[in-house]
Amino acid sequence: MLIVGRIGKPHGIRGEVTVEVRTDEPEARFAPGAVLCTEPGATPRVAAPSRGGAEPAPTVAPGVAYEVPAELTIESARWHQGRMLVAFEGVLDRETAEALRGTLLGVDSASVAPPEDPEEFHDHQLVGLAVVTPAGEHLGEVAKIDHAPASDLLVLRRPQGGSALIPFVKAIVPEVDLAGGRVVVDPPAGLLDL
Repeated sequence: MLIVGRIGKPHGIRGEVTVEVRTDEPEARFAPGAVLCTEPGATPRVAAPSRGGAEPAPTVAPGVAYEVPAELTIESARWHQGRMLVAFEGVLDRETAEALRGTLLGVDSASVAPPEDPEEFHDHQLVGLAVVTPAGEHLGEVAKIDHAPASDLLVLRRPQGGSALIPFVKAIVPEVDLAGGRVVVDPPAGLLDL
């Protein structure tokens, strides 16, 4: 699954949510009618009791666990003050929107065309690759990619246990060999000891 966003807090009382966009093509990924997969094993949440008033009737009863569905269909999406706001079909109130908070949204990675730029990679292309030094020393394998504000980070699963974070920048990761199944990393002294 290729992650394209993460659901944030609800916006308003009619079920819209903010989405932290993690794709270069938000208009295509969040188009009305698009179907997005949710993070496998998303944790059920308990809906908060309704505060009454002019809110629409909740779609989840207070105190009842809400199961995040395997797929969500985009009803509408719009930009508001630099944030993507999304309404999903069947999410009609703030309580249900709150239950979706933190859910990762993705698309089937098999349906995604490879990037045109040879220096650009999708997360699913990197996960599982062996990580080696320029001299060929095996350091571990890529467990996942963390998308930090400053740069993307390769999460390295070490053979002896534990993990390390490696900034995914050309100076530290000079080569990605998808065909060979490896990532060459030239870490500065002490980086892997953190």
